[in-house]
Amino acid sequence: MSSSATTDGIRITVRPAFWPERSAPESGQFAFTYKVEIMNEGEAPAQLQSRHWVITDSEGRVEEVKGEGVVGRQPKLGPGERFEYTSWAMLRTPFGTMRGTYAMVRPDGTHFDARIAEFALTLPNALH
Repeated sequence: MSSSATTDGIRITVRPAFWPERSAPESGQFAFTYKVEIMNEGEAPAQLQSRHWVITDSEGRVEEVKGEGVVGRQPKLGPGERFEYTSWAMLRTPFGTMRGTYAMVRPDGTHFDARIAEFALTLPNALH
């Protein structure tokens, strides 16, 4: 189930999936990939500077991940441009959620946080 949110012309869509090849459910390791599309639907350029993810498992454990850029890059997006990447997260439970923000900056120095709508990380056929 994908999620999508638009902030100040920047639309972020995320498509998560269970990653069985990197998971070991018997050891409490549930891996999930997520494909992110960042689209500039506005009229002004913007550059992604940093990320802030909040990852919550079904037992309420919260992990926050902050860092510069995404996949080692700080993409600049002109109007109509997009950037896509795939990353992954590990949970100790078969169900959890992720949400977050990307810190963005405009050429005039204006800063804003582009919201990443919450999405579910779910083991197929898992009971929540």
